[in-house]
Amino acid sequence: MAWIGGLKAFQYEADGIVPFVINSPFMNFFYHNTGKTALNEKGMAVPEYTLHKNPEGKTVQKNIDWHKNNGTYVFSYGLGTVIVIIGLLVLLGIWFPKAGLIGGLSTIVMSIVTLSFLITTPEVYVPDLGGDFPTPEYGFPYLSGAGRLVIKDIIMLAGGLIIASNSAQKILNQRVGNSE
Repeated sequence: MAWIGGLKAFQYEADGIVPFVINSPFMNFFYHNTGKTALNEKGMAVPEYTLHKNPEGKTVQKNIDWHKNNGTYVFSYGLGTVIVIIGLLVLLGIWFPKAGLIGGLSTIVMSIVTLSFLITTPEVYVPDLGGDFPTPEYGFPYLSGAGRLVIKDIIMLAGGLIIASNSAQKILNQRVGNSE
């Protein structure tokens, strides 16, 4: 979690989470350009954020300017800090069960919010980009790279449940031990 949270301080990672955040009813209020549309190169109205994606490893100044105006980087720094703190609470849970319980419960909440992106974010499924013949495998249930990134949070959810339950058990055992 420290690694994942720490990466949120870098431009490519902050740019990469925009489709998730901007489409999320739980998080989109953090951005300034939520709900805005613009015309693409074909003259079609599309969500504005889709015109400002920086491919990983490429920096386009007009896209970075858009992300600065959107609040992308400020939000990403805050989110990264929260994720690192959750990771530290989970680690501290080894010695301090209350910290582990808070870390485990926070991991559960974080995982549920992330898994909600499977419902709210169009980019999690393979798009029909056309080609020389009809694309047979697109849309639900075919996960794109973004979708495969999100689905791994089932593991995080399970880990959070285990950490929270183990920490709660330690807290109960301490109380029983202290009352005798």
